[in-house]
Amino acid sequence: MSSSRLTETRPAGWNPAGWPLRTRLVAIMIVLLVILGLAVGGTAEIYLHKVLYDRVDSQLVEAGERALGQGPGGRIPGGGFDRAGFLWATVAPPSAPEGSIVQAFTLSETGTITSAGGGLVAYQAPEAGSTEDYGRPRNGYTALPVSAITALSRVVPDDVHTDVDLGDELGAYRVAGRLTPDGTLVVTGLSLADTQNTLYAVAGVTGGVVLLALVAAGWAGAVIIRRTLQPLHRVAATATRVAELELDRGEVELAQRVPAADTDPRTEVGQVGAALNRLLDHVGNALEARHASELQVRQFVADASHELRTPLAAIRGYAELSRRSRQPVPDEIGHVLRRVESEATRMTALVEDLLLLARLDAGRPLAQDPVDLTMLVVDAVSDAHAAGPGHDWQLDLPAEPVTITGDAQRLHQVLANLLANARTHTPEGTTVTVGVSESGGAAVLSVTDAGPGIPADLQPHIFERFARGDSSRSRAAGSTGLGLSIVHAVVTAHGGTVAVRSEPGRTEFTVRLPMTAALPPAATLSVPAAARP
Repeated sequence: MSSSRLTETRPAGWNPAGWPLRTRLVAIMIVLLVILGLAVGGTAEIYLHKVLYDRVDSQLVEAGERALGQGPGGRIPGGGFDRAGFLWATVAPPSAPEGSIVQAFTLSETGTITSAGGGLVAYQAPEAGSTEDYGRPRNGYTALPVSAITALSRVVPDDVHTDVDLGDELGAYRVAGRLTPDGTLVVTGLSLADTQNTLYAVAGVTGGVVLLALVAAGWAGAVIIRRTLQPLHRVAATATRVAELELDRGEVELAQRVPAADTDPRTEVGQVGAALNRLLDHVGNALEARHASELQVRQFVADASHELRTPLAAIRGYAELSRRSRQPVPDEIGHVLRRVESEATRMTALVEDLLLLARLDAGRPLAQDPVDLTMLVVDAVSDAHAAGPGHDWQLDLPAEPVTITGDAQRLHQVLANLLANARTHTPEGTTVTVGVSESGGAAVLSVTDAGPGIPADLQPHIFERFARGDSSRSRAAGSTGLGLSIVHAVVTAHGGTVAVRSEPGRTEFTVRLPMTAALPPAATLSVPAAARP
């Protein structure tokens, strides 16, 4: 997935901001434990390194003193440097550790090395039945490789101890160089193999223990955090159940509440749960007030529409009666009476539409009879052809009839309104095609015209009550603005959907109706929220 903050594409898993809270808490805990383990392990390793190297340095000082005959036991008989500069050519310093190095370099007056003696001290077991001077075992020299002698020759004679790599055969050594009174450079060294092996072993053990501790802490932390966050999950589950309710229409009962155990104000989760319960109380009260107001408005519209039918019928009757009078009526009065009758007829249609919408809003049950949509389309197109002979009416029918369960009278009104909409808002000569088909277990009705189209800003509101287009769609026959809202209400009452797609030169209304599904309960019947009276 892509991130707006990054120019490169990264998987969603690499973005901690998108992780669940539980995962982030466990990750933070693991990171802190890793830092703690590195700090403790690193400190222990550094301290152990210092202790071990201090011990090696102490041993190296003693080895240097023994090499110069200054250590415990002093010089051994015959010890010293020969004329060629070889240190104890036949016997190594007393008590020298096995594997230690005692290397002497004879320096010229200019400081150049002229010869070297000594080497790697190798322990030799004494001969049977014999003892060495001072009760010490016999030590001897083993010649060092040329590369090792070359590396040791670079040692500076001072009190600083340095590490020198003497190759794969000998490994790392801790060395120090000292000058004798006669100008001989004596380099002593101790192997670091045991020291380094100890450091590596401690590092490995520490790392293994830290790793096991991280695994155990991660598992235990995940379990503990999961249990700790259970109240938050219950609060989220309550909010999810409320979010799935249809709150935009009908009577809504918000029975969902956060359990009392999760509303303890002493905890953060409890504060969230209590706040959510208060919010649901307010929303529930608002929904009840809204529903009561809707009922009053619906009842008013229904009552007003019903009551207006009688006076409107009387007005039309008197206007028609005046035209049948044997007494001559002045042309001006006749024109006025014809206009009164025309407007009364238009107002009667408006009242009938409002009364129908009010009944649908109130959940008035519809008939549930088998309806042959194919014949319904044929009849509706025949009526439309008679009302608008100037249009080109086309049929697109299937080979077999399409039958659904519904209210034939209301479905005929749906088609009549759609065809009237196409006839009213397109110029004469426009081709209007009405089709019936079956797709995915639903019957599909389509009304397509080649007119100028519906403005894009009007399309989202086309099914709202009293929605009207601009001058691009003519009003030669007039309109109440309720036709498409009735289409939406009737289709929704049948459990179907209606949609529109429009562009210049093509406008298509598509109605999808379930084939055999029962009609939805009265509580779910509705029209768009913005379209309610």
